[in-house]
Amino acid sequence: MTITQDPSAPLVAVVARRERHRAYRVRAFTRDASKPVAQELEKRRVDVVTVSLVVGNREQVYKVFEGVDYAFLVTNYWEHQSKERVTLNLHASVASPAHRAAKAGGASRIIWSGLPSYEKISGGSIVGAHHFESKALVTDYAGFYGTNLLGVIPSLNSNQTARWVDERFSLALPFIDIADDYGLWARYMLELSEEEFPDGQSVVTHSETITLPEMASQLSEVTRKKVIFKRISFEKFGENMRKAGFPVESMVAVWRGLDRLTVVFRKRRPTAISHTVLPRRTRTWKKFAEMSNWSEILH
Repeated sequence: MTITQDPSAPLVAVVARRERHRAYRVRAFTRDASKPVAQELEKRRVDVVTVSLVVGNREQVYKVFEGVDYAFLVTNYWEHQSKERVTLNLHASVASPAHRAAKAGGASRIIWSGLPSYEKISGGSIVGAHHFESKALVTDYAGFYGTNLLGVIPSLNSNQTARWVDERFSLALPFIDIADDYGLWARYMLELSEEEFPDGQSVVTHSETITLPEMASQLSEVTRKKVIFKRISFEKFGENMRKAGFPVESMVAVWRGLDRLTVVFRKRRPTAISHTVLPRRTRTWKKFAEMSNWSEILH
């Protein structure tokens, strides 16, 4: 089975026979099939379809979903990094016809890539994390359609109150190699029985949990460079993000949230899946570091 998260496409639909052990066919949606990444997918025998996923293009959107058994959807904030475009008018309006079309086309399961809303879970004290808020908007709309693959979630107490506490930077954060591992959860969800499928629920996805000092230590070991974890001000962090080309407000808001000594909020308990049920082992941070080129970053 092939699951792809093409960075140029706002969503990917997985098309398959209902028999579990048959080969899968994959249909990928893109606005420009002439792009190299789309052509590479075609070489892998993926059915690449050109479609503009906007509210005014309802007829074409519905047409490309015809015959779909399963759909995997994703919105791409990093394509534009625009605060103004990360609104209900963009993400929820784009995802809404996609979800409706997938359902109308016959999809028995819809899985999408989501994140929690920092603003909601912090009671409004953390704003500006546009990457998170944009995906949370889609989840708010589409929650009754299928299963949300949730990328970040803190630990949960027995009373379903979630709490982030980290006075010594000892909090283990979820790390995931999106390109290598994300499809493992989508595949697992698609192949569950009707009774097992977590309809309407969120599922946590991560390759491993690891602290920031551990990441620095392992990177140092792999590269044989001196790498340490050092706390800097949010002003300095924002300056670094600006130089790297990232949206400053959104990135700072995300890390302000993680930096909060105590954030308590109510949240529906997501489903945690043991890695032992996945088709293969996930890639750890250390393995990711070993396979990456750090020459332009570490001198």
